[in-house]
Amino acid sequence: MAKKIQPIERCDSDVIHEEIVNKVREKMPQEETLYNLAELFKVFGDSTRIKILWALDESEMCVCDIAFLLNMTQSAISHQLRVLKQAGLVKSRREGKIVFYSLEDEHVKQIFDQGLIHISEKSK
Repeated sequence: MAKKIQPIERCDSDVIHEEIVNKVREKMPQEETLYNLAELFKVFGDSTRIKILWALDESEMCVCDIAFLLNMTQSAISHQLRVLKQAGLVKSRREGKIVFYSLEDEHVKQIFDQGLIHISEKSK
């Protein structure tokens, strides 16, 4: 069933609350910072990358394992891991011939976990 689109509520007046606007403007991050944040969130916009992040949140894994888990080719997984690595979301370590991937740090886990919590609350 399709969701019904709710209209956005609008003000019935043109009053600008300058004190509030100025206070927020002073705290607003630089344009480049906001652009970089938007680029980071774009990386989360792909379900394959989300599946990979979920898997790596559970355990360090190699490309072969991730490919088998997700029923995808190693090439496809490698491509997505490259995107995730460039975004600073995953890291790798070599053990002989095998390269293991894991989440870059606790922040990535927190972003991922918060997203899961948010969508779980919305579905209740």
